[in-house]
Amino acid sequence: MYDVEEIRLDFPILGREVNGEPLVYLDNGASAQKPQVVIDAVTRAYSQEYSNVHRGLHYLSNLATERYEAVRGTIARFLNAGAADEIVMNSGTTEGINTVAYSWAMPRMEAGDEIVLSVMEHHANIVPWHFLRERQGVVLKWVEVDETGALAPERILDAIGPRTRLVAVTHLSNVLGTRVDVTSICRGAQEAGVPVLVDGSQGAVHMPVDVQDIGCDFYAITGHKLYGPSGSGAIYIRKERQAEMRPFMGGGDMIRDVRRDEITWAEPPMKFEAGTPGIVQQIGLGVALDYLMELGMENVARHEARLCDYLRSRIDGLNWLNVQGTTPDKAAIFSFTLDGAAHAHDISTVLDKKGVAVRAGHHCAQPLMEHYGITASARASFGLYNTEADVDTLVEALELCRELFG
Repeated sequence: MYDVEEIRLDFPILGREVNGEPLVYLDNGASAQKPQVVIDAVTRAYSQEYSNVHRGLHYLSNLATERYEAVRGTIARFLNAGAADEIVMNSGTTEGINTVAYSWAMPRMEAGDEIVLSVMEHHANIVPWHFLRERQGVVLKWVEVDETGALAPERILDAIGPRTRLVAVTHLSNVLGTRVDVTSICRGAQEAGVPVLVDGSQGAVHMPVDVQDIGCDFYAITGHKLYGPSGSGAIYIRKERQAEMRPFMGGGDMIRDVRRDEITWAEPPMKFEAGTPGIVQQIGLGVALDYLMELGMENVARHEARLCDYLRSRIDGLNWLNVQGTTPDKAAIFSFTLDGAAHAHDISTVLDKKGVAVRAGHHCAQPLMEHYGITASARASFGLYNTEADVDTLVEALELCRELFG
């Protein structure tokens, strides 16, 4: 049984007050809070078990290496990868996508080659491709969403042409909460011989992920959104794609031999992991993923779906509240504006006075803001520990905004 009140006890920060009000944390889309088991694991790793990995023969180095490398298998289980060596560990999705851009895309793309992406991508899945546009003449082909914020797979597949070399698409919009049928996209793209990169920063947080079933070539995740430490993350890279990639960064750990006049690389995934990694951050991520798998991502998804439905019922009829993204199966991420002159930053400030933490701004999705004809929105993003009471507090605070801003 999914007991959210018991789960909340695992997160010490949820017991504090902000501005004299109980904290209602609804900024999970930016970064999630950490359960005590993750906090304890990080503390223990630094206070009792810390050493560098892969390089030492002494006890602490061996222990740290064992703890660190075990996380690779944990991530593989979480994503249902075919093998642990298809997991490249890194600092998060941004580094993962840049790895693909520099290691796989840059060496094989020429002027006029195309990358297909949707208008609702996060900047992390836009900016690296702009590098290729600026430096190599690669063409970015943008696919629009419909009036509800939905992205039909056919729109992506119809954009694939003879010069398309990659599809880069989010699994779940960080602004709209829109779920994307990446499985259908991957199957169609595969028939066309085009690899697919999936930005899983939000998708992996809100629903079970099976990269083998999806059929993607790359799937990137970020640890701090998965209730783990910042600076942790990974990217799944299909073995066939790994064989096509050159190293992204050079340094220790990613080499086999270094000579004055030649160099040979380590086998993947080490080939793509240069230098001392975020040892403790990754250990914390492993504990966070174990925590999620123990709860069951199916159970998390059902709980959040109930919250989503409850919030819809509470805001139904509030004709002064404009919600961006209204797909029926959206995740519990609500971006909104208010009629009138209230700016998203003003809304966020008022909500904060009531202890409600939300995001305000363009959410690193400026092409999507342009699509909606706005410059910013406020965003309430729910997590596994949020409750219907949190929804009620949010709605009460929004009604206060309405009174203040007329």
